[in-house]
Amino acid sequence: MKAIVVGAGIAGLVTARQLGLAGWDVALLEKSDGPRPDGYMMDFFGPGVDAAERIGLYPRLAAAAYRPDAVEYVDTRGRRTCSLDYGQFSRLAGGNVLSLLRPDMERAALAALADVPAGRVRIRYGARLAGAWNDDDGGVRAAVVGPTGEVLTGDVLVGADGIHSEVRARIFGPERDYLHPLGMRAAAFIAEDPKLASRFRNRFVLTDSIGRMAGIYSLRTDQVAAFLVYRDAGSTDSGPLATSARERLRNEFDGLGSTVDRLLELCPEYPYDDVVAQTIMPVWHRGATVLVGDAGGAVSLLAGQGGSLAIAGGALLGDLLGPASSPDGVSAALGVFEERWRPQVEAAQKAGRRAARSFLPANRVQRLARRWVIRATHLPGVDRLVARQILGQTVK
Repeated sequence: MKAIVVGAGIAGLVTARQLGLAGWDVALLEKSDGPRPDGYMMDFFGPGVDAAERIGLYPRLAAAAYRPDAVEYVDTRGRRTCSLDYGQFSRLAGGNVLSLLRPDMERAALAALADVPAGRVRIRYGARLAGAWNDDDGGVRAAVVGPTGEVLTGDVLVGADGIHSEVRARIFGPERDYLHPLGMRAAAFIAEDPKLASRFRNRFVLTDSIGRMAGIYSLRTDQVAAFLVYRDAGSTDSGPLATSARERLRNEFDGLGSTVDRLLELCPEYPYDDVVAQTIMPVWHRGATVLVGDAGGAVSLLAGQGGSLAIAGGALLGDLLGPASSPDGVSAALGVFEERWRPQVEAAQKAGRRAARSFLPANRVQRLARRWVIRATHLPGVDRLVARQILGQTVK
């Protein structure tokens, strides 16, 4: 059996690995020229942890993880206004929370392909999709951009190519039908600054600001990871904006203090920059084509479970498809995948929409309310309430 997987991000790599282990031949197509270096810090918990342990990926993730002591909110002078104890949050989430940079998660999933017999999974970086089709005989085709106009054939086509999925657009319809922006944009980049790296070691620091938020975390070297989110009227759709990302960020985050000013000086010309959105679809598979990860069920970065769901969804899809040996087997596996996986994605999306309503305070009253809630997290009952808002599930 042959699979074509489009997108060598976390979900695509995990899906390809599981199919390769099951004996499939997998063509993994990625439009980027190599593994992507950009991305933000993510909390890894929930279903992804169980899936990573089951498929043997967890040790690689744990080796790459950071372990912050606290999440701190600071004012424009850098003074702490409130903080969350990270150990307490981890305990409420089951005691198994990892803080990971998105690029590190991708590298761990990429390294795990070494477990697959040689030749089963072939990655092609710099391969852009030119077309995709479901055939009448139950197979699929995918055309790759290039002078030869190469067309690949397979038994299943997996769209794991993110919220702006090309597979989704070609098989299911235009992006505007499925992408639901949450009224914000987010940016992230990594920069080198020994002084900042030393100052913020083992702390994830966020600005206690209105309508925008900048975050910083020190990495193992002299680098820092920056994360910026802001309300934006232009984020009612996912189209390109008139100004460059660096210019827009410098305008939006001016006045948040010397640390943020320094981050803006370090901002590269082309940081990660995109709309904060969810992908909501009535169905994730059509013919022998299926969507996984953000392509079919993006929860948004505010839900805090994107990486977790990418691993769990990719592992489930790969394991269900693995035994299939015919078009009927593929069809049955895709139906079971959607039936089993949709409830978890929809629960996480619901949590993401709740988080969106309070993530960026719109005024001083909302900001003060957030401070009170965070300061009260040491109280029994309140800690569970806050954790439930973050996790999207009942906690013990």
